[in-house]
Amino acid sequence: MEAVLRLDKVTRIYNEAHGKQVRVLEDASFSIGAGEIVSLVAPSGAGKSTLLHLAGLLERPGSGEIYINGKATVKLADDQRTALRRNDIGFIYQFHHLLPEFSAAENLIIPQMLRGVAQGAAERRAHELLAFMGIEERATHRPSELSGGEQQRVAIARAVANGPKLLLADEPTGNLDPATSERVFTVLDRLVRSTGLSALIATHNHDLARRMDRIVTLEDARVVDCKL
Repeated sequence: MEAVLRLDKVTRIYNEAHGKQVRVLEDASFSIGAGEIVSLVAPSGAGKSTLLHLAGLLERPGSGEIYINGKATVKLADDQRTALRRNDIGFIYQFHHLLPEFSAAENLIIPQMLRGVAQGAAERRAHELLAFMGIEERATHRPSELSGGEQQRVAIARAVANGPKLLLADEPTGNLDPATSERVFTVLDRLVRSTGLSALIATHNHDLARRMDRIVTLEDARVVDCKL
């Protein structure tokens, strides 16, 4: 299986006050195959967000290499890393981070147009994605007029609007009640599998984690397989 994301002997160390060092990752290797959905389950403070930031090219490791679709990324210039993030990686966070002054549809249209998609094509894709997420009737509503679950479904649609190969999600249902969390995860899972995306999803919800293809955790600063 071709690896869409691969970390090869990655180390990430943070320097704290008084010269103290915290080794979040050390000689860590890990990969996600095409179309694979992987759950990342680990205690708070173990380094889940750091792993997602490295995978999403938001941080550089101290050593090692990170490959996206087979392309080495650590030594790329900042503008090259930005282009790779914009074109190949989608992000979903615990809080939706939608643009409050724009409608649900516009929150999907804007990132497409920034990539160079024509307005008409961007509008059509935005409405198709909102329909897939079951909220097309909310397309003209601003985030403040949407429920928490609706806001997160817009955020999920926005994350895939530019057709990325890799989806990174940091506690995408962590801010929702159990019933809404279930509905949001169900549509996220259906969207990812229908589009053939690869996904790394950090979650504290073990029930949701078990529904993914594989579960990994962070142990002794390395990424290891996990059974719940």
